Amino acid sequence: MALSRRATRTLTPTAAAETTTMSTSYLHTTHPAASVHLFFFRSMRPSLLPKASHSTMKLHNINPSSRKISVAVATPVLVLLAFAVFSLYDINFADSYQYIRRASSASSSSSTTTPSLATTPSSSTVPDTSSSSSSPINSSSSSTSPAATTVEACDLTRGQWVPDDVAPYYTNLTCPFIDDLQNCIKFGKPSLEFLRWRWQPDGCDLPRFDAARFLEAMRGKSMAFVGDSLARNHLKSLLCILSQVSQPVEIVTNTEIDVTGRAVRRDFHYGRHGFNVSLFWSPFLVKANLSNAELGLGLWDMHLDTPDARWAAHIADFDYIVLSGTNWFFRPSVYHVGGRPVGRNSGASGAHNATEMPVSGAVRAAFSTALGAIAAREGFRGKALVRTVTPAHFENGEWNTGGDCVRTLPFRRGQRARDAVVAEFRAAQVDALRETEATSHRDGAELRLLDITEAMELRPDAHPSRYGHPPGGSVEGSFVVDCLHWCLPGPIDLWSELLFQMLDAHR
Repeated sequence: MALSRRATRTLTPTAAAETTTMSTSYLHTTHPAASVHLFFFRSMRPSLLPKASHSTMKLHNINPSSRKISVAVATPVLVLLAFAVFSLYDINFADSYQYIRRASSASSSSSTTTPSLATTPSSSTVPDTSSSSSSPINSSSSSTSPAATTVEACDLTRGQWVPDDVAPYYTNLTCPFIDDLQNCIKFGKPSLEFLRWRWQPDGCDLPRFDAARFLEAMRGKSMAFVGDSLARNHLKSLLCILSQVSQPVEIVTNTEIDVTGRAVRRDFHYGRHGFNVSLFWSPFLVKANLSNAELGLGLWDMHLDTPDARWAAHIADFDYIVLSGTNWFFRPSVYHVGGRPVGRNSGASGAHNATEMPVSGAVRAAFSTALGAIAAREGFRGKALVRTVTPAHFENGEWNTGGDCVRTLPFRRGQRARDAVVAEFRAAQVDALRETEATSHRDGAELRLLDITEAMELRPDAHPSRYGHPPGGSVEGSFVVDCLHWCLPGPIDLWSELLFQMLDAHR
């Protein structure tokens, strides 16, 4: 029987019964309702099902000599045979269901061991609220995942996407942290083929993310994501992966709302592990003031030599800091150094009579300032990672001029040339990191590059497009076409896989 490796997931009896009528494996959504049914199995092998017609034939082909049997004897015999047939049906059906599970387990163990994907709602996961120092995870229940082996002498950031039928780490039913804007399954993205690919680095295999092992490695530590909405996208991916093992509690430590209407800080606490994860809204990483309150549509005064104190004041509180954010640099901005305007971008024409300068120059300066603040901060002896720029995939226009992203397959490596702006921004981030490393004279802080640009350039198929539900909205025509953020689950989960490998390799 041909089996998909997605069969490693547990099915309810109802779902198991439904597989007998399926001719192909597929993902089904009850759009626009929230419930999603995942079917990862092909139809059951006919040979495993009872053949009632054959049994009936045998009942009628009784040896002529047996016709002398009296009705009193024949009747109970027929009853017993009928009972046996129905029993055989039950046994065969149950055995075929168990066969699927056993065969899929054997198939997965021969290649890679993956975490179990629960089909029950995520609320069944016990929140990680205990303050006990003991681990809530039984080490024996955590399979010997390939994530337990550190990948050495291999550049995990270079590779290609290859077909893979292993189910995602989570779904919109098993993770409560997915924002509607990235909930592509819930809102009926036509093709869910984007879930059937995995990142294959050149020369090695990337281990699956072992959530239990990650939480154990992060025991007593803290991590911060600093940046724009893509930093939030990344955080939600990590929370969703971890939610299959343990649920955090959101702790309100800061109620400040940014001028754009976003919370400045959000904190999530895994009590039994003493692990804290924080999100800081800081789209420029440096100090920036809006000249009016039109929700980010006005003119920004960006102080390229001053880190944003809303996150920089807390550097020493964290063991790991993930910096990102480039998309807001296109907003009309005037650049300041030493309190004086030194340039502007093209959107701020005429402001302060400042000279236009490349946006990539502002990106480089902002990341240099942010990394410099981390490297110079006494008390910080952790790791700072720069998550590189992730491309948008609008085609036939931009988000406000009819552009969309309707592809259903990844690009092949080399199929598309790198976008010039993406190349400039990534180079600016790399230069900023190298400069900071070269000029930092304090031991302790480690600077790393979380380079996801190449991998994500190849995934035009995994954006929400028009299948993200805006807050409070219900009319499909009101959706903003989104080809910048990433569906959850989706290839953005690779960011957490790479993050874990980087932290584990240097731990």
